[in-house]
Amino acid sequence: MSERSSIFDMIGPVMIGPSSSHTAGVAKIGNVVRKILGQNPEKAEILFYNSFARTYEGHGSDKAILAGLLGYPTDDPRIRDAFEHAEKEGLQYHFRSIGNASTLHPNSIRIMAVKGGKTVEVLGESLGGGVINIREVDGFTANISGQAYTLILKADDVKGTIAFVAEVIGHDDCNIATMTVSRKGKHDLACHFIEMDSPLADLTVQYLASLKWVHDLVYLKPIQ
Repeated sequence: MSERSSIFDMIGPVMIGPSSSHTAGVAKIGNVVRKILGQNPEKAEILFYNSFARTYEGHGSDKAILAGLLGYPTDDPRIRDAFEHAEKEGLQYHFRSIGNASTLHPNSIRIMAVKGGKTVEVLGESLGGGVINIREVDGFTANISGQAYTLILKADDVKGTIAFVAEVIGHDDCNIATMTVSRKGKHDLACHFIEMDSPLADLTVQYLASLKWVHDLVYLKPIQ
């Protein structure tokens, strides 16, 4: 997969913290997790890999991930006091570090977040300049950037679903930028990750969520 960036990513985002990779990117990953979960988590297990495992405390990645999980943007001054804010919000968290995961990107982080009866597991990569890649969601290959309008749709793996979903989106005059479809097995549960250039209408999102073969649908707006 090619790493997506622009001249603005090279300059870097407006942010709190010493490193766009270790703070801004990490906060964005946390924000994606929160949006998929739909609310602030009450518990989070956070694994830092490779470079992150060695530097997450010194570079503020621990504060950044908590801030992201609480929905704070990359330039929010509350990031500096994220531990205190997490405690106030009742967020229970645990950090772990794994220093040698050769199959993963050097700046990888895995988050298992829980709220009520819902659990979300995300593997994210911080690519530099505040650019991120969400590599996996709940064990499905995702490869979404968090920078686009994104539909995450878990559905039965039945014939015609990809074409049908694409047609519905097309009726909204919405162009698909990227699409990844991952499945557990033939005729098993599949997950569609669709990045779009423009937003979907609320009615379209509601219609797709109402289909009998759709098990779960999350609609994400771009992360700032």
